[in-house]
Amino acid sequence: MIIAENLIKTFVKNEKKNKKIEVNAVDGLSLTVNDGEIVGILGPNGAGKTTLLRMMSKLMKPTEGMVRIRIGEEEISDDIEVKRHIGYLSNNTKLYGRLSPGELLLMLGVIYGKTEAETRKRIKEISEILSMESFLDNRIEKLSTGQTQRASIARCLVHDPQIYIFDEPTLGLDIISSASIIDFMKGERERGKTVLYSTHYMEEAEYLCDRIALIHRGKIIREGTPDALKEQTGKENLRDIFSELIREEGMTNGY
Repeated sequence: MIIAENLIKTFVKNEKKNKKIEVNAVDGLSLTVNDGEIVGILGPNGAGKTTLLRMMSKLMKPTEGMVRIRIGEEEISDDIEVKRHIGYLSNNTKLYGRLSPGELLLMLGVIYGKTEAETRKRIKEISEILSMESFLDNRIEKLSTGQTQRASIARCLVHDPQIYIFDEPTLGLDIISSASIIDFMKGERERGKTVLYSTHYMEEAEYLCDRIALIHRGKIIREGTPDALKEQTGKENLRDIFSELIREEGMTNGY
């Protein structure tokens, strides 16, 4: 389980004439993702999604508020230990180009404290899940965009974490590869894993997620199951729900 409590992240923005102003990229946001649950994060560019995910993965400290991590009945406070239980996929992760995906995963497995035998077994499982067998031993710098994305996702799976925080995981993937990721996430939910999943693909979120949190200007403007959001707004799909709520929010705030 991962719990965000009243998160605020403030950045200083340079305006014209050397004027600096403070901007809250995330503004008093609270969110809980339970074990065995996939929660989708949706919002326009600049809504604060990536900043939120970085704070919830403990890679970025909030200006105010806190993130709590529970594994079973135990709450973990040590940041290093927390990272052992999280698989975080950034939308701009850089990989070691001169390594092959297999070499990268083997190195990471050792870093996470796995034996070589355990890691090789896990690599075999991951390569089958993500259909990586054909390029597992090729240099990462020679891979296509979709192959590189699959290698990046594999990096997050090698230590079999309890919590997944994924930022645009299917970006750049073909339909078959995307379906593999979605099916994998559904399987991990059945294993009791915790999944926080940011995507721009509305149909993907509607199909995969148990709950949706719609974020605009650093705040959650609506949260609920896809069916509950449809009932509340009278809309038939997430794309229309999203557009309507953003429009309403803009009118309310005078944008």
